Amino acid sequence: MKKALDAKLAALKKDPASREFILADAKDADMAFCISSPGRSIDGRARSIGDFREQLREIVSQGLVDIALMSASTSELLTIQERIFDSSPVTPAVRANDSTDIHIIRGGRYSVSSSRPFATATLEHIQAGKSPCTEEERSLGANLGLYSITFNNDVDQDLKTLEAYKAFRLEAEQKNFRHFLEVFHPNVPAEVHGIPPEEVPYFVNDHIVRVLAGVPSSSRPVFLKIPYAGPKPLEELCGYDSSIIVGVLGGSAGTTHDAFLLVHEAKRYGARAALFGRKINVAEHQLSFVEHLRLVADDHIKPAEAVKSYHAALKSMKIHPRCSLDQDLELTATCASYAD
Repeated sequence: MKKALDAKLAALKKDPASREFILADAKDADMAFCISSPGRSIDGRARSIGDFREQLREIVSQGLVDIALMSASTSELLTIQERIFDSSPVTPAVRANDSTDIHIIRGGRYSVSSSRPFATATLEHIQAGKSPCTEEERSLGANLGLYSITFNNDVDQDLKTLEAYKAFRLEAEQKNFRHFLEVFHPNVPAEVHGIPPEEVPYFVNDHIVRVLAGVPSSSRPVFLKIPYAGPKPLEELCGYDSSIIVGVLGGSAGTTHDAFLLVHEAKRYGARAALFGRKINVAEHQLSFVEHLRLVADDHIKPAEAVKSYHAALKSMKIHPRCSLDQDLELTATCASYAD
């Protein structure tokens, strides 16, 4: 089946001013938050990884997101064994690396120590579910991955991050594997990285532009994923090179209004993609939440209206919301790192 992502990427390449918008459900949290990654059901029960995957099956069947981002183990089950994407417009994707700043371990301090590059998954395991594999077997699994990097203004650690990303790009190009690039704000405390808070988004922008300046189209990410730090830094990056498709990360759970306004504001200032993990995962009804995200992303409804409509949908399904409508219409801060 024709994939919605490919159609939107083609439209944005032809016309960077296109209003097309890419949405992704990030169900890769098991590579970061471990046992707590599936979250809890509306009745407070801790979900299992099986519950987590069943939610993703439903979202893929719904077909409103463009990308389903998974761990390699989840993708092996859903993409390779169950083949749920064969008849779906949704593109499967896998987290291709898991640098130490996303190791959110109970009792651990890794998320606030300077990021070290690491990848549990291999491209063979993502593409074919085994290693070694034949060229024909590479088409069995996912052929899109998320690669994540974090710069901390530390020349030695940042150089290792750059070297690891370079090696990944070269291997990905050789094996015809596409990727999108996630760039976080520094994950170490401000007194360690030494960058004034207001300069952090521009520190990230410059890193992105500098890295991509040395990368030809054959090895470039298909789009970016960055924290939304407000209109000015986003407009700066989007305006610098219209061939770069910029996306934003959804961040911590927050309110429903946070999620819908993030999509609206990011699109207004140049972004053309958004990836939501926790905001979808904690929703009282994930399918309805995704439906309203899509309505906002496609300019069919304003954020505050979408919150009211979502609450009306919950009421019609006799689902008690976690907070009142007035509380859910409030706005809270967005996050800049995976651990927030």
